[in-house]
Amino acid sequence: MAELDTSGGGKKKGGKVRSKKASTRVDLTAMVDLAFLLITFFMLTTTLSKPKAMDIAMPDKDEKQDQQLDVAASRTMTLLLGKDDKLMWYIGEPGKSAPEVASYGKKGLRQILLDKSKEVQDKTGKYMFVILKPSDKSVYKNMVDALDEIAITNIQSYGIVDISPVEVNLLKEQGLY
Repeated sequence: MAELDTSGGGKKKGGKVRSKKASTRVDLTAMVDLAFLLITFFMLTTTLSKPKAMDIAMPDKDEKQDQQLDVAASRTMTLLLGKDDKLMWYIGEPGKSAPEVASYGKKGLRQILLDKSKEVQDKTGKYMFVILKPSDKSVYKNMVDALDEIAITNIQSYGIVDISPVEVNLLKEQGLY
């Protein structure tokens, strides 16, 4: 039991004669109990922030996928993730269209995705398909940034595949590998 003792100290000799004060005793047990009850209540009722994650549908490795989705090269955009937070993109097949270097963010990749998606939609009447190809020199943050930009621009069809040697050479030519 916790208590607070406010009684006077020892007796002093000499001086005025004073009346003896009664010792006051404050029981702090109830306050300690209440504090622990409040702490317990707030710990149990607090919702912790849930991690925000993007769902990616990946095929099972065990199943053989003989079915391939044929997508016209004219509506396929390929993003090659390079080093130093830079990327290279092209529409169509590698070597047949001129690749361009871009950065991540609102004025970089997001604007490119919005413009090209609208352009492909107007030309073909179908949605654009984006292929992400991270290189060995890109970092995880680049992949997350690219996926975020794809989600922000509301591109429904995209895939993540391995980068080919031809595309690695394209990155090397631009100094991004």
